[in-house]
Amino acid sequence: MRAFLTRIAKGAYRSDIEKEFIPLLDELIREHIVKVSGETVKLDAKYRAGTIDLLPSGTAFVEMIGAKGRDLLVEPENLHGAKNGDYVIVRRLFGKAGRPSAKVVKVVQPAFVYAVGYIKRTESGLEPFHIKTDLPMELKSPIVELEEGTLFQVDNRTSKITQILGSLKDPKVDEKISLAIFNKQELFSEEAEAEARSWGDEVDASDYPERTDLRHLPFCTIDPVDAKDFDDAIFWDEKRGVLYVAIADVSSYVTEDSAIDKEARRRGFSIYFPHKSIPMLPRALSENICSLKPDVDRLAYVCRMELDTESLEVKRHSFFEAVIRSRRRYNYDEIDRYLESGLQSAAEGDRETLSFIFPLKDLTDRLREKRLKKGYDFRSTEVRMELDENRNLLSTRIEESTPSHRLIEDCMLLANRAAAEHFDYGIFRVHEPPTPERIEKLVDELGKIGIYVEESTQDFHALVLALQEEARRMDVEPYVDQLIIQTQKQAAYSAENVGHFGLGFERYTHFTSPIRRYSDLTLHRLLKAILMGDEERREYLLRNIEPLCIKISELEREATRVEWDFMARKYARWAESHKDLILHAVVVEAAQIPAATTDLPIVGMRLFCDKSDLLLFDRIEAKVNIVHIPQAKIFVLVERTEHLLEER
Repeated sequence: MRAFLTRIAKGAYRSDIEKEFIPLLDELIREHIVKVSGETVKLDAKYRAGTIDLLPSGTAFVEMIGAKGRDLLVEPENLHGAKNGDYVIVRRLFGKAGRPSAKVVKVVQPAFVYAVGYIKRTESGLEPFHIKTDLPMELKSPIVELEEGTLFQVDNRTSKITQILGSLKDPKVDEKISLAIFNKQELFSEEAEAEARSWGDEVDASDYPERTDLRHLPFCTIDPVDAKDFDDAIFWDEKRGVLYVAIADVSSYVTEDSAIDKEARRRGFSIYFPHKSIPMLPRALSENICSLKPDVDRLAYVCRMELDTESLEVKRHSFFEAVIRSRRRYNYDEIDRYLESGLQSAAEGDRETLSFIFPLKDLTDRLREKRLKKGYDFRSTEVRMELDENRNLLSTRIEESTPSHRLIEDCMLLANRAAAEHFDYGIFRVHEPPTPERIEKLVDELGKIGIYVEESTQDFHALVLALQEEARRMDVEPYVDQLIIQTQKQAAYSAENVGHFGLGFERYTHFTSPIRRYSDLTLHRLLKAILMGDEERREYLLRNIEPLCIKISELEREATRVEWDFMARKYARWAESHKDLILHAVVVEAAQIPAATTDLPIVGMRLFCDKSDLLLFDRIEAKVNIVHIPQAKIFVLVERTEHLLEER
């Protein structure tokens, strides 16, 4: 919706409006809210589009979409039923002194289009309740045949049940809940699946004589042990100082507005659960013909970079279509073992690929050291879960950033930076610096619990390094890292370049994962148009790039929230069956109801504590008191507390 409102606020060709929004567009035209001029449509100057930010007082502000200026004030009597977060059209009110104001004329979409509910037994009998708020739901669908614990998805626009998901008692239903909250679909349309299958299983290099043949180079892939969608392969020519980053050439298989493309654009990203993935592309592409599997020919879009191994600068680079044949598929653990034990431990068949991995590791270590003089290095808190056959949680672990992870990361960063050099308006990955107010709040919060540093808040990089050093000394580094991350703005996609603060790069984009990110697929199309000199195609892609960046950024956040919601449900079920265990945790949010994160016996579980006097980073021991399975919330009784300052 945000992308659609951006289009009509700025003006767009009717042909560029996505099919799902045409009925709404026609309605806005009939109501004279949108004007038509030839082939273009645009919001009338009297109106603004935006989202409602409702205050406790009942007054609201409209955060405008597609227009600059101060947020518009909306008095309670002018809300006309709009709720917090709703997408609205407002009409500006003139003639009043003070802040610019407006009244809501149309709610175009509620904040949450879909919701998940469940049947709960109350004193009045079986009733529908909202799974996230545990408040009663008003439904226009009959529920007389639904049993206690039945889960269902509801369209908030009609208050009708759209699908029955299963039973709350079944742990296997959790993925359906998490997907349904954001209306994510696992299955692809038959048309998309048929398109994907039509490409077959093999690439015949003779069909692509115009492509550069790189099958003689010993590329390899390095991925998680359970990965099936191999986006990237690397080769380091040490003698010539040339790094090749070969990326699956998805854009050669997925054309704009094809059935597959429509599905991919709607999904935006692959979603990863501990036991399975919900791919952006049909598996016939993502895990087969596009995936850079070993010992088979594959189409790739290659970034070739010549490096000055002294200055570590890229002297020149090029992008081109190629055919490659990966020699070996490694996982991170394998490469880490080789890096630790040396080349002599390698099997004969691995020596060709590993012979370039060792010198490449030395190079990327130096690249990383140089990068961190401007960028930041935060401890990973990504949790990996292991589930049993019934989808119950068995164990957790923190995904550590190992030498092999860092090697691949810095290769990909180089290619992403090279891609960003080819345009000034396009699809950038941006990250804005934190505001001075947020920095001051961070320093104040940490100072209250005894984490002091001398560095000025004016030099945020030096401040972060000093805080990390102090946190390391006090054994709270990952928690301080999370606080620092929260101080910063979220990274996003933007048509305009504002740099990437976290990485310390002036220009940055995403080139290396087109199998699982629509942003990268779009970038490949744009790069090819630019480098081929296809001005008409370039203009067409750029015409819609701003709303697309907005949409992709929203889809990225949704995909992350789906994954988090699923994990929270697994934690809640585990807690329900382990109420007798002592949980060890660290307070990460000191509020009226403090929140803590466990580090034993499992990692990363969020707890809500019964004591309101807990301080940030207090170490606690607690037992589970109440688990609310529908909301996936765990409430504990704190039995023992150690203040951070008391430990030193």
